[in-house]
Amino acid sequence: MTDVQHETEDRSIAQLEEEGDIAADYIEELLDITDLDGDIDIDARNGRAYLSVNAGEGANLNLLSKPETVSALQELTRLAVQTKTGVFSRLILDIGGSRDTRKGELATLVARAVERIDGGAAEASLPPMSSYERKLVHDLVAERGFHSESRGEGAERHTVITRVG
Repeated sequence: MTDVQHETEDRSIAQLEEEGDIAADYIEELLDITDLDGDIDIDARNGRAYLSVNAGEGANLNLLSKPETVSALQELTRLAVQTKTGVFSRLILDIGGSRDTRKGELATLVARAVERIDGGAAEASLPPMSSYERKLVHDLVAERGFHSESRGEGAERHTVITRVG
């Protein structure tokens, strides 16, 4: 475990809530600049601050809810938090339900991979993805009774699924 991992896992709820508050201020400014409406919810769980931006009918958050956009905004928000706190942030940003949408897409990828294994493949590799997405995949794979592990380095890190045992 690296020092950064250890430091973020030991973050208190109060520290995570502070991260959430800083992130909410940053995202609120972005929404004001882009003239978009959104309600911001902050949560702290599993050693991470979670920030969700949602809007009612007629709001146009779909401009910001594309996976690549959410990922870029999450990194910018993490940098804003780190600048204020001096500590690396593992904050998770969700805009307009983008995380649930992505989890559904990952579930489909896992289902197809399991079908390939059931069809005789020894293993099935998924495309490279973020550590958060790989964590979701590991959970989905375990729920289906299969084994998964991450392989590769950096931007090429991906998940490989195999049968248990």
